[in-house]
Amino acid sequence: MKRHTFTRRKFFYFLSAGTAALAIKQIPVIASGFNQTQGKPATNVSDAVKIPRKASSMPGIFPGKVVHVKNVSSVAGDVPIDAEAYKMIEKAMLELTGQKNLKKAWRMFVSPGEKIGLKVNPVAGTLLTTSHAVVRSVVKQLTDSGISKKNIIIWDRRDMQLKETGFTAENYPGIRIMGTEMQDEAGGYHDSNGKLYGEKNIDRDWYYWADVEGEYDAETMPFMVNSGKYSYFTRIVTQEIDKIINIPILKNAGASITNAMKNLAYGSVTNTGRLHAALWNETCAEVCAFAPLRDKVVLNICDGLRGCFNGGPGANPEFICNYNSILVASDPVAMDRVAYDIIAAKRIEEGLQKAPTPQVLTFLSMASELGLGISDISSINLKLLDLS
Repeated sequence: MKRHTFTRRKFFYFLSAGTAALAIKQIPVIASGFNQTQGKPATNVSDAVKIPRKASSMPGIFPGKVVHVKNVSSVAGDVPIDAEAYKMIEKAMLELTGQKNLKKAWRMFVSPGEKIGLKVNPVAGTLLTTSHAVVRSVVKQLTDSGISKKNIIIWDRRDMQLKETGFTAENYPGIRIMGTEMQDEAGGYHDSNGKLYGEKNIDRDWYYWADVEGEYDAETMPFMVNSGKYSYFTRIVTQEIDKIINIPILKNAGASITNAMKNLAYGSVTNTGRLHAALWNETCAEVCAFAPLRDKVVLNICDGLRGCFNGGPGANPEFICNYNSILVASDPVAMDRVAYDIIAAKRIEEGLQKAPTPQVLTFLSMASELGLGISDISSINLKLLDLS
């Protein structure tokens, strides 16, 4: 059993820089029928595999199919443009589904009366959050397809980061904004009984167990909710929503990528500091194999209007760029594999590496072996649309 002790500074270091080395160093081997890493701590992924799949489970209704829409007009003055984002998502949805009517395309994934969760990514702050141009476009297309605003929830792990980046009731009237970890108006993390607000927002019946013990100082604990070997799923995914639309940002993690899979996995469970340190690849793949994510994520829309090619998953202004891209897929694994090539090309252009290094995508091969999607680029059906 491994033990990791974290201060708040060390934890945020892992968020901004640690994943690069972790993603590169882990070499997969085959064990117990799944892709594991020799000498790595044990996990309870076998519990996830035992739960029967549904027809809509990952990789969804279009396994291996990814639509990439490019549009140089989608960003002006480093600000994403709503009308262009809307048009890009519309074209992608029609291409993905083969439908001629946008409402019918959306109805292949969601239905009136269902509670739809939009998983955004505000972790890097206002410099590089899931753009409001994309989120507003998704909300508009959902409501035009018959989904009531009262049944749409914009969510992420931290309520305070959602507010910081503009995901508020004022900006999204009629839509619920939810986070697992919370502060009160005075900036405190504890209720009148001394309990973290986040504790009431987790579901202890659903968890990712790993034989790695996380220990945190008092400043870090509000961002973790609990220590120990258990990472509990947020009630948002287990109880509050019926379907998830995943809206990650096109960002690097060293020479690897943080996009659809990581946005879901690390945004849905507690006690993640220990997982960054010891099981980055495993967590990205294995947490997504549990039913609350595997069976509810029906669509992935990668916000690649602006992203980064170095220094990710944080936001270093020097490395933020306009990819002018939207990727859409039901298959998050295939999406991440295609997204990786976009980032690798940019890194090569900027002189950060000489050639693609897909061997760093250990988490995608693990996810593929868990039946979550297609990681082999030669088996992915990529449709490229250029609206420029």
